[in-house]
Amino acid sequence: MQMSFRWYGPDDPVTLRNIRQIPGVVGIVTSLYHLSAGEAWPEDEIRSLVRTVEAAGLRLTVIESVPVHEDIKLGRPTRDRYIANYQTTLRRLAAAGVRTVCYNFMPLFDWLRTSLTYELPDGSTTLAYFDEEVDEQALLAGRLRLPAWNLETDSQRLRDMLSQYREMGAAALWDHLAYFLQAVIPVAEEVGIAMAIHPDDPPWSVVGIPRIIVDRAALQRLIRLCDKPANGVCFCSGSLGASADNDLPLILRDLGEAKRVHFVHLRNVRRIGPRSFYESGHLSANGSIDMFGLIRILAEMDYAGPVRPDHGRMIWGENGNPGYGLYDRALGLAYLNGLWEAARAIG
Repeated sequence: MQMSFRWYGPDDPVTLRNIRQIPGVVGIVTSLYHLSAGEAWPEDEIRSLVRTVEAAGLRLTVIESVPVHEDIKLGRPTRDRYIANYQTTLRRLAAAGVRTVCYNFMPLFDWLRTSLTYELPDGSTTLAYFDEEVDEQALLAGRLRLPAWNLETDSQRLRDMLSQYREMGAAALWDHLAYFLQAVIPVAEEVGIAMAIHPDDPPWSVVGIPRIIVDRAALQRLIRLCDKPANGVCFCSGSLGASADNDLPLILRDLGEAKRVHFVHLRNVRRIGPRSFYESGHLSANGSIDMFGLIRILAEMDYAGPVRPDHGRMIWGENGNPGYGLYDRALGLAYLNGLWEAARAIG
């Protein structure tokens, strides 16, 4: 297992020096966040990023993410140009030594929450999602909490794209994903990059927009769309675990047997309704997910790929990007390391 930590670049209040001091960390998960979706990444910027990480005594284990342009998801005539740029980016990343790329195929926006500062009984704050607070007006008015790197902020553009995705539907989105994979995965195979799709978060349709990477059947279908070893999955316990319908151990075993687990996000959630939850910190006792059970499966698989603690609570008065503070994610990583050592010792 390559224990890694997400870093948002030079402007991140969490520094590479901070991360290097967390016991067990060997890798960095990062991206070139200032580049827009659809651009071909410049070679010099890729190499500079790799050098910066290595100068801190760490390895760049995963690029998360190389964003997929909306025209690809919508199947527009311009998609081939953006796919060609994506292929170029993969070739340049591979030339710089990158071996894993995480991406998602979520329409319009990435993960979605209704609160970034939901207060827990211990006084810490965390990310939360309450389905009854989610509707189109809340999205257009900015009351829903999108990732800081979300670029779709113009309300008329949002309204237009909402309409397009609703009219398009899930079947067409699957077709567009297949088109993308059949163009990109052969290039990834050629250059030695493992592609890891991130499940949709939350794993259900939001404001009428289709979301398709949501459960075991969807992940099996994904693999069949382009049945090559490079076409794999980022197993995210928190995203999939937000739905009680998802049997996480079964999904992980399936993917492990198919050798399609290319990256792992480990975090816990506490489900508090059919489609409502908050992020509880990593301990099994605090959430709805058996973290040790998942770690034992990874140990049985002899999983040797990258893993990172995913979102964390904000604790001890820390200020910064909600979900991406240093302290709770560092505690989570230490906990996961302990579970890994115990699982390996049990055998």
